[in-house]
Amino acid sequence: MYAVEVRDHVMIAHSFKGELFGPAQALHGATFVVDVAFFRETLTADGVVVDIGRASEALKTILAPLTFRNLDDLPEFAGQNTTTEFLCGHIHRAMAAATRAGDLGPGGEGVSRLRVTLHESHLARAWFEAPLA
Repeated sequence: MYAVEVRDHVMIAHSFKGELFGPAQALHGATFVVDVAFFRETLTADGVVVDIGRASEALKTILAPLTFRNLDDLPEFAGQNTTTEFLCGHIHRAMAAATRAGDLGPGGEGVSRLRVTLHESHLARAWFEAPLA
């Protein structure tokens, strides 16, 4: 299995509901380093997994509506704890849609799996990985 990974970051604000979250129930900020890995069984005729430039642009486009936003104010997240794990799934679904739409250019059709990792800090990270079905 071959893979290529692109990276960006996103700065957000949010709060959580529930005793589990202790002081994180209050509005707070987070800066996540975001990695997206694209997997495929064979390389393209050009010898790549996907075009890194197009993959980077797709990630930037996906993160743009979240950047410098309070996620509590976004209608698509109403009533949802926007945990690191939840955001991994959200970004994965958006990148899967972009991949299926051809946003990665030639070769994107051969991607079989995606992994989205959000790094909260040097001590903690979460990811979501699934086939591109």
